[in-house]
Amino acid sequence: MPDAVAVVADYLRSALVAVGEAVPVVSRVPTPRPSRFVRLERLGGFSPTPVTDRARLDVHAWAEREDQAHDLCALVRGLLGAIPGVRGGVTVYSVTEVGGPMWLPDPESGQPRYAFAAEIHMRGRVL
Repeated sequence: MPDAVAVVADYLRSALVAVGEAVPVVSRVPTPRPSRFVRLERLGGFSPTPVTDRARLDVHAWAEREDQAHDLCALVRGLLGAIPGVRGGVTVYSVTEVGGPMWLPDPESGQPRYAFAAEIHMRGRVL
């Protein structure tokens, strides 16, 4: 199965640049921490068939202010809705939101953050 975090991160990096928002999209909180960034984390999922995967991802958007974190989260949410298609050679069938945006300030830094959860349904490769 493809690495869902890598597929989605690559897609979001390009999609954000295309709308004029060159925001880092990462799988771990960077050091030093940028003022704005998006973090993807796989929280599980399942394989409904031997050649497909439904990865559950948490998507976190950090920014300097609460309204900016909200707006970045909303933008990423919208862009993720357009991911179905072939992305980096991987067929993405659909995205299903499983948890809508929520205010979730970072407990360590206090930095404003919004988050949502989605399942990404994609095709693997036959071995």
